[in-house]
Amino acid sequence: MAVIDHDRIPVGAEPRRKPFYRMLYVQVLAAIVAGALLGHFVPDLGASLKPLGDAFINLVKMIIAPVIFLTVVTGIASMKDMTAVGSVAVKALAYFMFFSTLALIIGLIVANVVQPGAGLDIDPATLDRSSVAAYADTAHEQTLSGFLLAIIPTTLFSALTEGNILQVLLVAILAGVALSATRPKSDLVLDVLTSLNEVVFKLVHMLMKLAPIGAFGAIAFTIGEFGIGSLVSLAALVGTFYLTSLLFIVLVLGTVARLTGFSIFALVRYLREELLLVLGTSSSEAALPSLMEKMEVAGCRKTVVGLVVPTGYSFNLDGTNIYMTLAALFIAQAVGIDLSLGEQIALVLVAMVSSKGAAGVTGAGFVILAATLSVVPSVPVAGMALILGIDRFMSECRALTNFIGNAVATIVVAKWEGALDKNRLAAAMGGEPLPLPAADSERHERTSPHQPAIAHSGGEV
Repeated sequence: MAVIDHDRIPVGAEPRRKPFYRMLYVQVLAAIVAGALLGHFVPDLGASLKPLGDAFINLVKMIIAPVIFLTVVTGIASMKDMTAVGSVAVKALAYFMFFSTLALIIGLIVANVVQPGAGLDIDPATLDRSSVAAYADTAHEQTLSGFLLAIIPTTLFSALTEGNILQVLLVAILAGVALSATRPKSDLVLDVLTSLNEVVFKLVHMLMKLAPIGAFGAIAFTIGEFGIGSLVSLAALVGTFYLTSLLFIVLVLGTVARLTGFSIFALVRYLREELLLVLGTSSSEAALPSLMEKMEVAGCRKTVVGLVVPTGYSFNLDGTNIYMTLAALFIAQAVGIDLSLGEQIALVLVAMVSSKGAAGVTGAGFVILAATLSVVPSVPVAGMALILGIDRFMSECRALTNFIGNAVATIVVAKWEGALDKNRLAAAMGGEPLPLPAADSERHERTSPHQPAIAHSGGEV
């Protein structure tokens, strides 16, 4: 579905459709295929293209903090009832906790039923712990109190410069509440921030044009560095993980979507450009700014989008959670260790905490896994070396599942909060071109009788 600027289209005229080769998702898909072929047939050259993928991801990360800050501040400052902010946060966290736990349990059940590691009979003494030592050491450094304290930035502005999503979110919420409390005196500041928000999203559109280059470099490096052959020996684990994630999306998230009033397949089609970008770069952060914009276009109120999407990137990691319990039991099975029910429950409980505490940590998937394994001494952390070579391929599936899960969560919480325009959602899911929500409808609602609030048009808001 295209996001269009109706200001540039004559009234009554139909928006012209781009030629297929100019569509971003087609370009990204072509880049992924080309990168995979290059990495396979010329692996040395493919591996050398890693800077292309890294550069694109860094460019997007550069803009994430301003996108989150401006979206949340302008959204909250325009609200009359500050209790709505707390309501959104509570509902979002409740949703995250339930489905994150469900994902952990599903991974556990699948691992017990399929047993992808059974029969490998690997001697733990032959495993090289040095290859995963850095991840294990980082896991030991992660604590719940440390995680909570890390949400508080050193200074008001350091959150924006250091790029910690939760720190940015905290500062944005506080700034938004402060602006709302000081209106109408702060209306000028809010006008400036709203205009800056439009500038930042224009910059996002410009950066997205580089997505094919980033996807090409990232996938060429992955295939060139690790090779398709690395998948063969552990095909059972990779296949089980991909199939489980697919079933989670189609059955679990699909059911949630249907109950909310939309189709999971329509959502995937709507987000196809972002999903291909995530696939190519193995990073869901690469598509975060675009996801926030598309959720607004699909009818979710800006405040909900600004709170749910960034928080979900730390607390709603469905794909990572499936991977965590599945990989933990795979390692245990591979080295011939039969975990008791109590030990498996302990794994789930620890994973519920560690998956939040490692948010934003480099190699978070492996860090979380190391922290989870540490509660079961009988399973050697060195066993992570078994899956180190294929983790890059599995990270793509983790990122895709996490991304779709956060998109669904945003729409669900928006509906719970009565902040979902059903007409826009139906149009977006139906593939109709839609303009961005009018800036004025999200601007501050004046309390002055000379400047009445502008009502949202149509749908449930």
